[in-house]
Amino acid sequence: MNASWKIGTIAGIGVYIHWTFLILLGWVGLIHYTSGDDLGDTLHGILFIFALFGIVVLHELGHAMAARRYGIATRDITLLPIGGVARLERMPEEPKQELVVALAGPAVNVALAVLCVAAIFVLAGLSNAFPALQSGLDDLGFVVEDHKRLPHLSELPLIGVEFLSKMLFVNVVLVVFNMIPAFPMDGGRVLRAILAMRMDYVRATQVAATIGQGIAILFGFVGLFYNPFLVFIALFVWMGAASESSLAQIKAGLQGIPVAQAMLTNFETLSPDDRLSRVAEHIIAGSQHDFPVQEQGSVVGMLTKTDLLKLLAEVGSDEVVGNVMRREFESAEPSDMLESILLKMQSSGCGSLPVVRGSQLVGMITMENVGEYLALRSAMRRPPSPPQA
Repeated sequence: MNASWKIGTIAGIGVYIHWTFLILLGWVGLIHYTSGDDLGDTLHGILFIFALFGIVVLHELGHAMAARRYGIATRDITLLPIGGVARLERMPEEPKQELVVALAGPAVNVALAVLCVAAIFVLAGLSNAFPALQSGLDDLGFVVEDHKRLPHLSELPLIGVEFLSKMLFVNVVLVVFNMIPAFPMDGGRVLRAILAMRMDYVRATQVAATIGQGIAILFGFVGLFYNPFLVFIALFVWMGAASESSLAQIKAGLQGIPVAQAMLTNFETLSPDDRLSRVAEHIIAGSQHDFPVQEQGSVVGMLTKTDLLKLLAEVGSDEVVGNVMRREFESAEPSDMLESILLKMQSSGCGSLPVVRGSQLVGMITMENVGEYLALRSAMRRPPSPPQA
């Protein structure tokens, strides 16, 4: 969250806005300015962007509330120029649960679209009744100044109809786009959930990913001739499908394996009194990037390489670890399953976790050594090559 700012909390979920969102607002303002629009039109365009991202927040809240129903918490919602991201602590394990969570977001947009249609009909009716009221005010000589009369009341419903029509269009587009059966859109997860009801989860993911990549190729081909933006969407879909398929295979390979089999047992630790310069020396001398901080035999913090690089520039190498370490961190136990720990590392944004038994530090588990463990395990299972003649 270093590149994002918290703008509020909804239903106990922190809502953040990424700094790149400011670039989008500036771009919208620049377009209006270069088009010769006045300040009012420019502000209207910027307010429309805020309304659009309000809809995105509600969409992501739909996912979050559905996940909460199954005991899955949402860490936060972040607004990006390309949409929103709700970080769930984990994905539902049951296909029916994943189906409900995936559909919850588009369902919010469908509900908002229905409300927009109803409001448009109401305002359209009011626009027919307001001219008579405006005429009565004119007859009474209702004047603000001698040279400036009030805006016609009949224009107010029409302004509302125009705005609601845009919101209706936005919600319809979000439903259609998100229901494309390709990762990372909601439609890809819906397809995977439906397939997983009839086949193995990994196989269902691979089939859904293949379909998604086929759609990406189609988008890319059409985009080359008609709309370059489709090429960007095609790349986005292709990478999302590949990532989801790879993650499913990794999770399947880690099932039933305890942390004790893959954890590091040869590693360096820090004390709160160590200076950052000593941490830098450890990183240069070895391959370890993240360090548990111990005090009186207990783990009291974590210091990552990413944090260190930032801190060296901000506070200098003489600062002590205890003043800058992460005091809130996740940990693992030797008996925990690697599959759940991998999800914990991904959701926490930290690629390393201390492994503790009781209060005693017994190891470290990192994304790198999990990958190495899988590679070695796969190689040992592979049959030896036949001797060459």
